[in-house]
Amino acid sequence: MRTLWGLVNQLVAAVALILLSPVLLAVALWIRLADGPGVLFVQERAGLGGRPFRMLKFRSMVHNSVALSSTLGIHDPYGLVENDPRITRCGRFLRRTSLDELPQLINVLTGQMLLVGPRPDVLPQVANYSALDARRLEVKPGITGWAQVNGRDDIDWPQRFVLDRWYVDNWSPLLDLRILARTVADLRRGEPPVHVDTLNIARAEDVRRAA
Repeated sequence: MRTLWGLVNQLVAAVALILLSPVLLAVALWIRLADGPGVLFVQERAGLGGRPFRMLKFRSMVHNSVALSSTLGIHDPYGLVENDPRITRCGRFLRRTSLDELPQLINVLTGQMLLVGPRPDVLPQVANYSALDARRLEVKPGITGWAQVNGRDDIDWPQRFVLDRWYVDNWSPLLDLRILARTVADLRRGEPPVHVDTLNIARAEDVRRAA
């Protein structure tokens, strides 16, 4: 069933990329004209079984945004702060409308992601997963997911782990359709308020101590 559903996801992604190609081109041109080279943000994330893949997004932040976090006094290198100076002018709109996620349709088309699944985490954080946390890696990551429609970035990582485990244990195509419907409805709410995730900060400290 999952294999067949994956093929359906790839077909939907192919059709969506064709239909949305004018939007994709317009956003790419806007970023290029407003913020210079580097239209796409490419970052290694953990996929199925923790295997790395290159996740695509439209760039919504300045270059080297993670490296800049320490100089700006941001303790969570993967988090945000109010009025984050690393977010570009057009990036604020892209994040608010979730248009920055559209290039991940290519990841779905190539079979690295699905439309629905746990959001792919960065590799340094996955390295610190417990066995229970790693259960979210038993399925392919998604552009949206159960945790996203139940709090998005406004919930802590421990809560996301619980929600993602529930999703893994209760997966069905019908559940995915429900999540997609709720995702579309949530787009009207815009970007959630900035939420400081203490687990991300603790993970970053662990990585620095281990270096």
